[in-house]
Amino acid sequence: MTDQTAPRTIPLSLFAFSVFYGGMICTAGILANKQVSLGPLAVESGIFPFLMLVIIASAVTELWGAKTAQKLVYFGFVPLIIASLLTYFVLVLPAAEEMQADRLDAFNLLLASTPRIWLAGIAAYGTSTLLNVWIFDKMKQPGGKLLWLRSAVAGVLSQTVDSLIFITIAFLGVFPILPLLAGQMLAKAVLSFIAIPPLVALAVKLARKIDAPKDAAPAN
Repeated sequence: MTDQTAPRTIPLSLFAFSVFYGGMICTAGILANKQVSLGPLAVESGIFPFLMLVIIASAVTELWGAKTAQKLVYFGFVPLIIASLLTYFVLVLPAAEEMQADRLDAFNLLLASTPRIWLAGIAAYGTSTLLNVWIFDKMKQPGGKLLWLRSAVAGVLSQTVDSLIFITIAFLGVFPILPLLAGQMLAKAVLSFIAIPPLVALAVKLARKIDAPKDAAPAN
């Protein structure tokens, strides 16, 4: 008979990944306000933390299975939604008289459009990240074979869907989205093939190192 009162424990690396994951979710909504140039391509900066989400979700799938990765994605909605609500709450609160006008204008200019970006992020995040976990898991090989290929394919397909959903919801009607959409999809495809596979492999290796049993201390 098992002890039902025993505390539930999780691997230290999974805890660390979860903390990092939550931070990247909130960071993406802020960075998405800026469009940057990567050579000839125009992309919104939120792609960088979103790629981190793909990397962590893929590593968790590899190490602990799709169900654990899906739970990570679901729990990720909590900081994402709360951050969105807090942003709106702060925007509607009256500013203190001591706050400089130019700082207030800059704050409002940056975050006034954020609720729409948060909504786009919520929709794109849930769809694309769960799709990434599903594809990565379906391609899983015994012994962790083809990790790089699985990471690249899952990353490219899921991030293409992410771009379609996010840019359409966030920027349709604000400015022409076709150049941004084309640049975003191409940039994510290139980054997925180049950056995601080695970073997933690195995350898996790091997790195994963190969770490796420590040598017993020598007796005195």
